[in-house]
Amino acid sequence: MIYGVVLAGGVGSRMGNIGKPKQYLLIGEKPILIHTLEKFYMQSEFEKVLVLCPAEWLNHTKNLIKKYVKDTERVVVLQGGDTRNETIMNAIDYIEEQGHLDDDTIIVTHDSVRPFVTQRILEENIRYAKEYGACDTAVAATDTIVCSEDNVIISDIPERRKMYQGQTPQTFKALKLKTLYHALSEEEKALLTDAAKIFVMKGEKVHIVDGEVFNIKITYPYDLRVAEALLKGEEDVC
Repeated sequence: MIYGVVLAGGVGSRMGNIGKPKQYLLIGEKPILIHTLEKFYMQSEFEKVLVLCPAEWLNHTKNLIKKYVKDTERVVVLQGGDTRNETIMNAIDYIEEQGHLDDDTIIVTHDSVRPFVTQRILEENIRYAKEYGACDTAVAATDTIVCSEDNVIISDIPERRKMYQGQTPQTFKALKLKTLYHALSEEEKALLTDAAKIFVMKGEKVHIVDGEVFNIKITYPYDLRVAEALLKGEEDVC
């Protein structure tokens, strides 16, 4: 089985004093989370779409979904964890509790604040995960990447042709991800920035799915203005 997993556990601290997590802010006439969820809901290969959010926002999230999504049978709202990867583990635990976790179970994990993901990206994530076991959406870096060990002095400027900017979705064989995650030490877990790194740290291959430059993550106030423009572009195409 294949599950969509929308990660809505963030609090949006970089968005400023907005009074609510950024996934609940509006672009157009709907919350960012709903725009993202609609893209996942369109993908017929998903058995269910799991939405994971902070405990105090569970009821609010359920009410939003009832308001905006006509058929809620395929959508399940769950409590997130303390970290991104613990949130993903909560999703896997739910799948296991339903008796659907096996070697072929796939989860497509995605930031709730990336509402411009395309069906092509979702389909390729599913296809590559079936073939390779793990994949990550990324775009080739257009700017030179500069590294600094102390955040003051440049320590390295790697070859740009090797550099990519990570996006989401990140898609995995769920049982393999859970096994690798629980094999990490606490020190290794502290180094994690996303789920794909779990595979990389354990020497497992992660295939690249070509992303899109407009598959932006809404993080700062400026991103909201960009998102509004992108949304208008989508509506004009439709």
